[in-house]
Amino acid sequence: MFLDDDRAPVASSTSALLSEYEKLTDVRLRASSESSWGLYIAESTKIIERALAAGHRPRSFLMTREWFSRLAESLGEAGWGAPGASGAEAPLLIGSEARVEAVTGYHLHRGALASMHRPAPVPVAEAVSGARRVVVVEDVVDHTNLGAIFRSAAGLGVDAVLLSPRCADPLYRRSIRVSMGTVFQMPWARMDEWPAGLERLREAGFTVAALALEDNSVSLREFAAQVEGPVALVMGTEGDGLRRSTIRAADVTVLIPMGHGVDSLNVAAATAVACYALQEG
Repeated sequence: MFLDDDRAPVASSTSALLSEYEKLTDVRLRASSESSWGLYIAESTKIIERALAAGHRPRSFLMTREWFSRLAESLGEAGWGAPGASGAEAPLLIGSEARVEAVTGYHLHRGALASMHRPAPVPVAEAVSGARRVVVVEDVVDHTNLGAIFRSAAGLGVDAVLLSPRCADPLYRRSIRVSMGTVFQMPWARMDEWPAGLERLREAGFTVAALALEDNSVSLREFAAQVEGPVALVMGTEGDGLRRSTIRAADVTVLIPMGHGVDSLNVAAATAVACYALQEG
């Protein structure tokens, strides 16, 4: 359906759909009654394509006329709009750049958004089933860092990402955008018990390695050369690092040797370095 460029009133059914894009409040979307687990916003054609490829179900699309022509082929390839296809009833809301900007409150550089139903949460045991390398993230609340962690994990041989209860939301728009949509392809789960959940990983055969600047920490290179079997790499927050209780729950503490008086890296950069070092083969 096309939106009036003169910002005239729209039908109530259309208005209800547009309200999901107004101010783009992710907290409100998570609590949406339209889905058992709420909604999230996929931003840009590439992100939308990856969400659809991962089997996520769209509720609606909002885009400019220009970007509709660019996205139409991808929608068809993903099976959207085909009889009986998942999300086939999701309406397309199409308007001018000015009209779409008036709805969202900002300029869309890549002219397309989709309101997506959140998938059901995955249990930790399911996320790590068969995994050899897992990244565990404690209390990282910065969405940019969390998105970058997912992108590094996906690209550097990690099989799953686990989050402590206080971590940011991987399906927040900025997290999705920074991850380049890898949050859709990487198995992830939130650990309800923290840090007690680390013991469940140990019982499953993982060596739990915490990145921390401890007196008895071993270098990442040494650890990577000696460790055998599955590894769960635990990363902490920017400021305070890992909690003492988390460090005590680990099998070993590991550090990245630094020079020039620098004691640590940004958590996303440190995750990338550690994931690279722990790649098998």
